[in-house]
Amino acid sequence: MSEPAHPWEPTGGRVALSEALFRIGALRFGRLSLPGGKTSSYSLDLRIIPSDPEAHALTIAAYLAVLKELGEGSFDAVAGVGTVGVAFCSPVAYLLKRPMLHVRRENADWKPELVEGAVRPGWRTVVIGDVVGTAGNLVDAAEALRKAGCVVREVVVLVDRLEGGKSKLKAAGLRLSAFTDVRDLVQTLYERKRVTKAGWQAVQKQVEREEK
Repeated sequence: MSEPAHPWEPTGGRVALSEALFRIGALRFGRLSLPGGKTSSYSLDLRIIPSDPEAHALTIAAYLAVLKELGEGSFDAVAGVGTVGVAFCSPVAYLLKRPMLHVRRENADWKPELVEGAVRPGWRTVVIGDVVGTAGNLVDAAEALRKAGCVVREVVVLVDRLEGGKSKLKAAGLRLSAFTDVRDLVQTLYERKRVTKAGWQAVQKQVEREEK
């Protein structure tokens, strides 16, 4: 098991997480069709993670590591975005003993507000997502929290897909902290012979295109 790349990274870190995501099929390689019709050299579906206790534990440890690096005294609450964000945010909130909020992606007829939970105005709130791609949903979540009275400057995700989301978040006054990114994931798996050279090259080329 490898040593942490950073002092805040849990033992096993990115290597263990990469292996787990590949093992459970959350990260797959090949010419794949994604929702919306986009063709990609890989797919990343983190909804699978809570079904595997080992992968789930590694994931929660990763979020805790990033949040501790930000400084536990720098935020008052955490807010999960969407179903997957809530699945990760709930144990994180419990372990850090912080209030948790939930940001829905769509209005409900019975409640137009997107933010669920007992919000206190002025709460410094960290947005918890699963991945960041183009970041539209995370920007929307931060704006909903701000409208509810929260102070939002930080977004934490497990994986950055490197699709320009970081710059879009910055433009919205948000700083992104990701435990890892897709380039690191595929590099780790390639070095450990979990993905072919052709698969590794395809992802690298895709990332280069989407980062521009």
